[in-house]
Amino acid sequence: MDKASIIKKTWDEFEALLTTHGYELVEVEYSVQHGRPVLCLYIDKADSPVGLDDCTAVSQLLSPLLDRDDFVPGDYVLEVSSPGMDRPLRKASDFERFAGEPVRLQAHSPVGGRKKFSGVLRGVRDGLIALECDGVVHEIRLENLKKANLNR
Repeated sequence: MDKASIIKKTWDEFEALLTTHGYELVEVEYSVQHGRPVLCLYIDKADSPVGLDDCTAVSQLLSPLLDRDDFVPGDYVLEVSSPGMDRPLRKASDFERFAGEPVRLQAHSPVGGRKKFSGVLRGVRDGLIALECDGVVHEIRLENLKKANLNR
């Protein structure tokens, strides 16, 4: 299975399960480090910061399922982590939740002649992310989003 398939399958299989346990799946990364596959899941929760106990609980919840379904063939490393201060933003709900926060955003296609933005997130509406940079509000379509992170 290729990298994109593993990431997609992980999102499809575990996003809802983690939600039922009080966690949000923020990001999934798959890489090979020192010849060994590494599947990294970033989790968050609404009521308090993610701690070591949360990461351990999610790892223990998912490890048997990953092994049973052979998500990653052979030996692999599962890492579960907090998204950190520069938390990725992917979904419309992320842009609603973090309105008012400073963010960095990169678009696939230019918006107003540029692809990179840094400013204050003003929210999302009808699939348009509103981002204020230097007093000007730019609107970027969710489909045009390449990457977005909090910029704390």
